[in-house]
Amino acid sequence: MKRIFLFLVTNLAVLIFLSVITRLFNLDAALARQGIDMQSLLIMAALIGFVGSFISLAASKWSARHLMGVQMIQTPSDQTQAWLIDTVRAHAQRVGIGMPEVGIFDANEMNAFATGARRNNALVAVSTGLLRNMSPQQAEAVLGHEISHVANGDMVTLALIQGVVNTFVIFLSRVIGSVLDNLLRGGSQDERRGAGPFYFLIVIVLQLVLGLLANMIVMWFSRQREYRADAGGAKLVGTPNMIGALERLDLQQGSSALPGQFQAFGIDGRYAAGLQRLFMSHPPIQARIAALRSGRYA
Repeated sequence: MKRIFLFLVTNLAVLIFLSVITRLFNLDAALARQGIDMQSLLIMAALIGFVGSFISLAASKWSARHLMGVQMIQTPSDQTQAWLIDTVRAHAQRVGIGMPEVGIFDANEMNAFATGARRNNALVAVSTGLLRNMSPQQAEAVLGHEISHVANGDMVTLALIQGVVNTFVIFLSRVIGSVLDNLLRGGSQDERRGAGPFYFLIVIVLQLVLGLLANMIVMWFSRQREYRADAGGAKLVGTPNMIGALERLDLQQGSSALPGQFQAFGIDGRYAAGLQRLFMSHPPIQARIAALRSGRYA
């Protein structure tokens, strides 16, 4: 119920904010000359922005099984799988969520991720590399991190944020595109009615530029959720074990084994330098360790 309320409030806030902006800059009149109704544009932008984001979320478990080749554990076939099921169940019970589905995907890299549209119907998957190369205490900490993502509702939260920025990108690209197209054409108001030859090109370019800026916002939120998931994992297994798992990950060479749509909910994300840092889903591991030691997100 809380997440539904958050969705409605967020959606309403976006519409109100954009309405105020259009009034302040008198964009209604400019778009009216183009034959574009402001309220209809707002509704269209919000619908496309949020629906697209939540369709991706709803399909995330299906995508994980097919893109990552996750093998679901129905009945444990060995001691490792039995331990994995028992550990996930114990974590889920402690944080008060339903038992997630559990799976394993084949990858040499140590990684894991959680996904799913609902807290009580999530999926937690770990790599074969993680099971081979981490101690039980370290692997338990990683699972605590992933369960914390689920308990915190991070998948839904990021879907909401993505819906918000999608709305801004769709709406602003068309508003600015209409104004620029109008200026480029010149002429009388009658001659400027309707979209001109520059409009669609301008909108495409603006969507690319604004989309990059929007992605920076989403990734900033993702990095904040990583700190909180680390803190949640520390509560479940103890801070030293959570730090030990991160230190083990810090020794890992190479890139993350997860596709882009799952990196935000994994335990490991390769960090870059310079401007690339703004587009990373995870903070540097050393920064995460420092945050755990300081108790900043506890």
